[in-house]
Amino acid sequence: MIDSIVAKVRDGGRVSAEEALALYHHAPTHVLGRLADGIRLRKHPEQVVTYIIDRNVNYTNICVARCNFCAFYRPVGSGEGYVLGFEEIFHKIDETIAVGGNQLLLQGGHNPDLPIQWYEDLFRGVKARYPDFKLHALSPPEVLHISRLNQLSTTQVIERLVAAGLDSIPGGGAEILVDRVRKLLNCYSKATSDEWIGIMRQAHLAGLRTTATMMYGTVETDEERIEHMMRLRDLQDETGGFTAFITWSYQPEHTEHGGFEETGVDYLRTLALSRIVLDNFDNLQASWVTQGGKVGQLSLAYGANDMGSVMIEENVVRAAGAAYCMDELEIVVNIEDAGFLPKRRNMHYEILGDPIFREREVPRMLALATARADGDTSVPDELKNYEARSRHGRQLRLGQ
Repeated sequence: MIDSIVAKVRDGGRVSAEEALALYHHAPTHVLGRLADGIRLRKHPEQVVTYIIDRNVNYTNICVARCNFCAFYRPVGSGEGYVLGFEEIFHKIDETIAVGGNQLLLQGGHNPDLPIQWYEDLFRGVKARYPDFKLHALSPPEVLHISRLNQLSTTQVIERLVAAGLDSIPGGGAEILVDRVRKLLNCYSKATSDEWIGIMRQAHLAGLRTTATMMYGTVETDEERIEHMMRLRDLQDETGGFTAFITWSYQPEHTEHGGFEETGVDYLRTLALSRIVLDNFDNLQASWVTQGGKVGQLSLAYGANDMGSVMIEENVVRAAGAAYCMDELEIVVNIEDAGFLPKRRNMHYEILGDPIFREREVPRMLALATARADGDTSVPDELKNYEARSRHGRQLRLGQ
């Protein structure tokens, strides 16, 4: 049976959920890798591996969702909670542009004290200062949170944010798109599987491109991982709006859920299977930020054609114990040592050029930046311009 499925994949055939499960359970790792690498080669025969220079900024860690796999969030009223000020975010953009970046990946907690006007004013402020800079911002659960908080439909939220400057939507908050799993992880109320898919459909119909993700290794079965992939494949068949897929293993340290992290071999097998199943996705990113640079490099032999983001800053997986860092130089060296040609790209996977550090001097980045320095509890001045929903939020504004 495995031989016939392998032959089918090599011939360019589409696998069913049952065939994908059989491959995952019974195909040797090197066979999965060769199948995935063959698909990558058919889609990208030029042997180019891309990456993007952008910055991953988490604008707030205050969150009412309380997902039990998250070590990043802080509840309303926590002394460790923060909201970044507009000027802080502008400064981060200046630093990103200085090293050749052209985009902000902007995500955060579900903060009840940030109305939609806060996001609109921030986006307009970014576009006024940096007209060509891109905002890859707000995952589907964040869009849903804003819609609930402001009593607007998700379609209205997307329309208003696009008018303010939103360029694309990241695929965060997907976890596993199976409601049994989402209930066990306490993220069902944040967004059901159908809600996540529905918001992505609305974004695609509005002309936005998005990414898709999968965090595996918590409570899901192998069948549920594949169900997740199938739901993404079906939506991609319908809209064609996804630019890339990124999968990573659950990071357990400091989380309420606890447990352990899956192995690097399981990551490579899962990555290879996603390349096989998601035959309508052109691009797969290597998750070096959770797996490290060398497994990230090895990912290029297991279906990945992109090394993701230089990132510059990271807060979420760092809170759960992962602290890998690679600047542009190290990413390029890993790509070239694996036998590929490195090229910078944008979110739409349009090639922008060769490495920036070979065009001009760029300072080395040996550690990822954080949202704020430890001990910084400052409250942005502009928060007083927005009505707070929580008692703690109202008290902060009165304190100002």
